[in-house]
Amino acid sequence: MTPLSLAALTLIFFATALVTVVTGSTTLITVPVMLQFGIEPRTAVATNMLALTWLSFGGALPFLRTTAIDRPRVPVLTALTLAGSAAGALLLFTVPARWMTLIIPVAMVAVAAVLLFDPAAELVPPSQLRARSGYAVMALLSVYGGFLSGGYATLVTAAGILFFRYPLLRAIAMSRLLNTASSLIAVAVFAHYGIIDWRLGAILSAAAFAGGVLGTHWARKMPSALLRRLFLGAVAVLALKSLIFDVPWKELVAA
Repeated sequence: MTPLSLAALTLIFFATALVTVVTGSTTLITVPVMLQFGIEPRTAVATNMLALTWLSFGGALPFLRTTAIDRPRVPVLTALTLAGSAAGALLLFTVPARWMTLIIPVAMVAVAAVLLFDPAAELVPPSQLRARSGYAVMALLSVYGGFLSGGYATLVTAAGILFFRYPLLRAIAMSRLLNTASSLIAVAVFAHYGIIDWRLGAILSAAAFAGGVLGTHWARKMPSALLRRLFLGAVAVLALKSLIFDVPWKELVAA
């Protein structure tokens, strides 16, 4: 990769992190861009996961000493995330990624619809059944998070709102904390198999971390209504983009 290409890719990662630390779905943008720069697909996914770990950590850092973190649920959710993400990372070596591309936009459309038609969802305390269902959903999502991660943080944010009735800012804080754990265990698996480009990953990680910290700083100052509109708008746009450009319709129909 030329110095100019590396500089361009680093700038893209920083700008993407700046926005997607709130909206999620970083990987739906960064991995396709990395492929366009000629990076081998599995190396792109693995190296992106390293950068995503630092983006998530940078996004979670400003929340760590605040009440946005749901501390009573952190141990269980973290344990489920680590186990599920390890399993998901191993799936990268056995399952064709194209079969997962249809799940992402469908899930995002469902997320947008539910949040749009239940705008006060986070104002109602969760029932015991709803909370238990939330743990199960978070465990399933973590498998996908370790496998590919595209849209994972967005779906975790939405699950936090729907099942644990979090306000949006708390849901974002928890998604970043859990995404750090998910990405970290996936990175450990990918490192074991030697598919991470560590030099490129270090540069992109620095850019992603800076974007994550700055993006979270801005998000905490946003009015809640504006933050919600931004999140819903991003979900809708990314779902449409995935349906049109990312899903290999011909291959899926032929299969």
